[in-house]
Amino acid sequence: MGRKLDPTRKEKRGPGRKARKQRGAEVELARFLPPGKCGLHRPAPAPRCPRPSDRRVSSRRARDRQEEALQSRQEEVRGRFGGPGGAGPKAKKTQPKGNHVELSSDGEVEEGSWEMEEDGSSEEMMDDYGASSSEEEELLPIEKAALKQKPDRECFSEDDSEEEDEEEEEDEEASKQKMGQKEEEGTDLQLNLDIDEQFKLPTNEEIEKEDILLSPPDLHVIHQRIQGNMEVLQDFGVKREEGRSRQEYLALLRRDMAAYYSYSDFLLTKLMDIFPLPELINFLEANEVPRPVTIRTNTLKTRRRDLAQALINRGVNLDPLGKWSKTGLVIYDSTVPIGATPEYLAGHYMLQGASSLLPVMALAPQENEHILDMCCAPGGKTSYIAQLMKNTGMILANDSSAERLRSVVGNLHRLGVTNAVVSNCDGRQFPKVLGGFDRVLLDAPCSGTGVISKDPAVKTNKDEKDILRCAHLQKELLLSAIDSVNAASETGGYIVYCTCSIMVEENEWVVDYALKKRNVRLVATGLDFGKEGFTRFKDRRFHPSLKCTRRFYPHTHNMDGFFIAKLKKFSNAIPQTQKAAAPPTVPDTIVTEPLPKKKKLEGSKADEEQKLPQPALKKKRSLQAQRRPLKA
Repeated sequence: MGRKLDPTRKEKRGPGRKARKQRGAEVELARFLPPGKCGLHRPAPAPRCPRPSDRRVSSRRARDRQEEALQSRQEEVRGRFGGPGGAGPKAKKTQPKGNHVELSSDGEVEEGSWEMEEDGSSEEMMDDYGASSSEEEELLPIEKAALKQKPDRECFSEDDSEEEDEEEEEDEEASKQKMGQKEEEGTDLQLNLDIDEQFKLPTNEEIEKEDILLSPPDLHVIHQRIQGNMEVLQDFGVKREEGRSRQEYLALLRRDMAAYYSYSDFLLTKLMDIFPLPELINFLEANEVPRPVTIRTNTLKTRRRDLAQALINRGVNLDPLGKWSKTGLVIYDSTVPIGATPEYLAGHYMLQGASSLLPVMALAPQENEHILDMCCAPGGKTSYIAQLMKNTGMILANDSSAERLRSVVGNLHRLGVTNAVVSNCDGRQFPKVLGGFDRVLLDAPCSGTGVISKDPAVKTNKDEKDILRCAHLQKELLLSAIDSVNAASETGGYIVYCTCSIMVEENEWVVDYALKKRNVRLVATGLDFGKEGFTRFKDRRFHPSLKCTRRFYPHTHNMDGFFIAKLKKFSNAIPQTQKAAAPPTVPDTIVTEPLPKKKKLEGSKADEEQKLPQPALKKKRSLQAQRRPLKA
């Protein structure tokens, strides 16, 4: 089958092709050449790894130098020994300091040493590497080769150093250009600031032209105009234009804000009456951002710590709602739907806004009390009341909408509430149905101007009639709630009125009306935060105790806009209004019986007497008879 390979007889071969290429010819040949051959004496640049092109250049230059050295040595040897075939006597040769080579019989270059004979000079032997043994005795061969290689590196690194210098110059020029651009941008920004500071109020013609040219309005231009207008209004005496009134600036600002934030002119006018201008911008911006998702722990079934740990294990990122709440949690993000977790279906928590917790906290229900929730749907506040009462006492959950009561029943069953009774009645007629409650919670229907982030349609679909209609309904409900409370209750006698609106007509105006119509007074809500209610608004003056009410805004408290007032009933009697003036002498009822037929009197007096009713006619005739003189 053929001869077998005997590994012991395998001949050893030299290094491979790659290994032979790795040996630098310039390193081996540089020791035969005198130093400084290239004539470049400037300091070498920082060392870098040689490239293949560098090696080719160095090897080519070393080969040329080798050929020149061989030719010069051959001529020198021939001259001293009398030509190529001559044989002269042996003599001592002198040679300047440096390395030398001689030709062998095979024509190869061999290393050798010549005896140095000079007048008064000592002889020194040259070592195998062409250097003096006394001078370079301590250096290793590789170090000596490196020293001899420096001139070669200086030669072929000149071009590279020039390229590096050019690159550095280009980088410097580019950096200078960037600095110039930044300076120009800085000047542009400064010019823009100067332009903004010099805000000029556009005329009506300019605004009309802008509306015609830009059919969809340019929001960026409008936003810049709003900022400039705000700066002028904040320092109106200094920055205003001559001959322009403040009303003109406010009219332009209202128009621009209505276009930029998509509000109706009516609602924006109301908001400008409530908020100062800088705060109004913050309020409008906050309505463009949704409020954070919050949940309330149902302590009838679990604890907040256990619920938080269970939700964290399901991939929910949450935190406690705040120091003011012991049951609330705020949800930042979640990998599972919050309204479909096993904990939600088991009734461990309720999805509820942070502002909806505040009315129940202000009500402060006690155990074994009778409490009325007049407008209870969808049942979040009702379940929170039951939670605080620990399922004791009785809660009457009423709502005028039968469809909304379905969600109330479902939530009460899911959360494990057992002390609630659900009813479907009109709240305005409630005292006639049932009364004598210890506490009443009235979350009255309103315009919804505090929850614009949830319902953006409120921006445009509300007008003056809607606000007044809601205010009238709220007054009726509040009086009904007050009449449903027993002032003689040992633990209660409180009414909490709240709305998700920020309109004064639906809040302070309604409460001030109730203070005049019923024997109630305002008390502290027990909430540590929130802004005080208005005691004066435009040309209206309210009762000073309205400072006890609380307002909550999205831009300051990061929750829906809300109003809360807590009333204490001190008498069940209803104050009577002043009676009207006494009725006139003529009775209200007119006699319809036909008058007896009499002869018609002449003249206009007869016609007037016939038109008078019978009682008046008799009285008139009696007076006439008294005035007649008596006959003799």
